[in-house]
Amino acid sequence: MTSAPLPLSVWARNISPSPTLAVDAKAKAMQAAGADVCSFAAGEPDFDTPDHIKEACITALRGGKTKYGPTPGIEVLRQAIVNRYAAEYGLKATIAQVIVSPGGKFNCFLGILATCSPGDEVIIPAPYWVSYPEMVKLSGATPRFVLCDDRTGFKLTPAQLSAALTPKTRLLVLNSPSNPTGAVYTRAELSALVDIAVRHNLYILSDEMYEHLIYDGATPTCLATLSPEAEARVITVAGFSKTYAMTGWRIGTTLAPLPVAKAIAELQSQMSSNVTTFAQYGALAALQEKEKTSAALATMLTAFDRRRRNLHAELNRIPGIHCLLAQGAFYLFPNISSFGLKDVDFCNRLLDSEQVAAVPGSAFGAEGYLRLSYATSDATIAKGVARLAKFCASLKK
Repeated sequence: MTSAPLPLSVWARNISPSPTLAVDAKAKAMQAAGADVCSFAAGEPDFDTPDHIKEACITALRGGKTKYGPTPGIEVLRQAIVNRYAAEYGLKATIAQVIVSPGGKFNCFLGILATCSPGDEVIIPAPYWVSYPEMVKLSGATPRFVLCDDRTGFKLTPAQLSAALTPKTRLLVLNSPSNPTGAVYTRAELSALVDIAVRHNLYILSDEMYEHLIYDGATPTCLATLSPEAEARVITVAGFSKTYAMTGWRIGTTLAPLPVAKAIAELQSQMSSNVTTFAQYGALAALQEKEKTSAALATMLTAFDRRRRNLHAELNRIPGIHCLLAQGAFYLFPNISSFGLKDVDFCNRLLDSEQVAAVPGSAFGAEGYLRLSYATSDATIAKGVARLAKFCASLKK
C-alpha cells in the first residue's frame, strides 16, 4: 500500500518563485546550449568587484577570519556604516541600530518579520520588486497593492496612499531608486508620503539598495533623515551588491530604530547567524578605501548612463513602444500595451523567435510593460534592440 505524500506547509505551497531569476535562468540555459541570446534580464552589474575589495577579503581569509562573528556583523564594519550615513546624509545613528545580513533581500525580509504579524496589511506600490509580496505573505501579513503607472512616473502619490490605508495597515514599502522602473522620488515627494505614514502610525521599509546609481543630477534621499518622526519609524535597507558589484557576496545592511534593530538581530540569530566573516572585511574595504571605491563606481556610472540614454532613445524609436527615462538603478520599463498581447506572451515569443530575454511587467505587478536591464554590454543592447524592433514590426502586420 502506497501512502499519500505528506503535505507541505502553507508557506511552501503559497510562495511564488522569482520571475526575474526564472527568465535569467532560461536565457543562460539557452546560451549554454549555443543560442545567441541577448539578455536584458539580469539584475546585477556586469562589472567585476573592484580589486581592492577582493584583496581585503583574501587577506582576511588568509589571516584566519574564518570563525563565527557577531550576529549583527563585525563591529568595525557596523561602525563604518554608521560613519557612512553620518558623512553622506548627516544621520546620527549608533552601532546598535545597524544589522549586517546575508544580502539585502534578507534585510528586507527581517524588517518585515520584525514589524508585521498575521492580520496586518502592508502597502506595496506597483510596479514593485518581485520579492516584497512573497516576504509579506511569509510573515502572515497581507500585501495591498497600489498601481502607480507611467502616468505618475511610476511613483506613489499622497492621494493614492491615503486611499489605500485601512485600520489594519502596519507598514509601507518604498523603493527609490526603483527596481524595476528606475524611478527616483524627490525629497518633497517622499516627505509628503512620510507625513501620511506618521499621522497613521505606520512603519516604513525604505529599500535604498540603488541609492548611489543615480543620474541627471538627481540626489538620493535617505528617508530616515526627513524628520525625527521619520527616523523613529523608518527601516533603511541598503547594501553592497549594486554599488560595488558585489551581488554574489551577499552582504546587505539595515539601519533601524533601536527596538526594531534588536528584534531583527534576534531573528537573524536563529535563522542565519552571521554573514560570512571574511566577506565582511571586503565590504569594510569598500567603505574605508574611498578613493578606489569612488573611482570604480564612477566607471560603472559612466557606462550605465551611456547605455541608459542609448537604450531609451532606441526603444522610443520603435513604433508601439513608449518608455520613460529612468533616473536611477539600471533598468528601463517600457510600455508595450499597444501590441494587444499579454506581457508574458510577448516575452515568451520574443525569447523564442528573436532570442531576446526580458522580464514581463506583470512579474512586478504591472501588466503591459517590460523590464529591461542595461547592466549589459553596448553590443548586446544594440543587437537586442534591433531584434526587439523586428519582433514588434511583425506584431503590427
